[in-house]
Amino acid sequence: MKLTSDQVLAWRMRRQFLNRPPDAGTVAIVKRLCGVQAQVTSSAEQAVAVRRSTPNRGEVGERLSDRSIVKTWAMRGTLHLLASEDAAAYLALISAARTWEKGSWQRTFATAKQLAAITDAARESLNGTVLSREELTTEIVRKTGDDLIAEQLRSGWGAVLKPLAWQGLLVYGPSEGNRVTFTSPETWLPTWPGLPEPDEAAQTVIPAYLGAFGPASMTTFDQWLIRGQSKKAQIKSWFTDLEQTGKLVQVEVDGKQAYARTEDVDDLATTDPTTEIRLLPAFDQYVLGPGTKNPQIIAPERRDHVSKAAGWISPVVIAGGRVVGTWTTDGESLDVILFTEAGPVSKQAIEKEAARLGDTLRVGVRTG
Repeated sequence: MKLTSDQVLAWRMRRQFLNRPPDAGTVAIVKRLCGVQAQVTSSAEQAVAVRRSTPNRGEVGERLSDRSIVKTWAMRGTLHLLASEDAAAYLALISAARTWEKGSWQRTFATAKQLAAITDAARESLNGTVLSREELTTEIVRKTGDDLIAEQLRSGWGAVLKPLAWQGLLVYGPSEGNRVTFTSPETWLPTWPGLPEPDEAAQTVIPAYLGAFGPASMTTFDQWLIRGQSKKAQIKSWFTDLEQTGKLVQVEVDGKQAYARTEDVDDLATTDPTTEIRLLPAFDQYVLGPGTKNPQIIAPERRDHVSKAAGWISPVVIAGGRVVGTWTTDGESLDVILFTEAGPVSKQAIEKEAARLGDTLRVGVRTG
């Protein structure tokens, strides 16, 4: 089947709830988006709010409190909100890459022996309790007798804690003011199943990804999952198995082959291009799912306007499914910078989106 990128992008916008259906709640949004990046808490809250018919400020916190979503290090080593029922599957696929076993990682952060000791100590320390970063560090150092690892454990980047998260041993607990806390998913999440085998997890994660960001290639999926570090033979076997069992099919998008869920093909083929305009927050999944290098949504010469230094992903203006500009706000006015090659973009639509953003943030935002 042959599809156009205009069809695909219109379909993705709808699949990612950017048409704001009335029944899209926070858990459903997090689940559909395969997680919401949460390095910046306000951006994660906005990513959910921009997809709701009636934004409800504070609901992300409420869903974290009732444990229907959970915060932990996940895709690409970044903090994400995940639907609690799906978290184990995503972590299992990331863990399958075993990136912490690479010599370069061990030379930079911790040896295999040190990480094994950290893992055992953390498993014991977090069972049935919630600890701050400093408390966890103290416990691990005490149990291992290794003072040399304390600096890495205290690091806000969490490099030596990420492998624990990916192995299903650590998630974020409730914040204590400005302090983060950690706990064990086994005792924190009532329905925690433990990590499935990667082959089993792939049956859940790959179709879920393609159901929001498809059609896509294996390479695009792997870049989203763990920056292309999956074992190539393994990831190929996952896609091949899903194709052979009829769950995936290959399609052509603007002349390039990609995978789609079989159940989505008819819907994709009958989707008309869209002219909808949306203002999306920093680190939005619409951009991160396919990646900022994907020319379908971001022109290559505009990538550095979106993907900034230190990993910052700018808030963007979407028109017809493509990034046509960026925006910033000081809480009172909204400054939109449209790309000159984008063509005419409705000022009225942008003003409507700005007013909606102001409602979400509970401030009087207007276009400058």
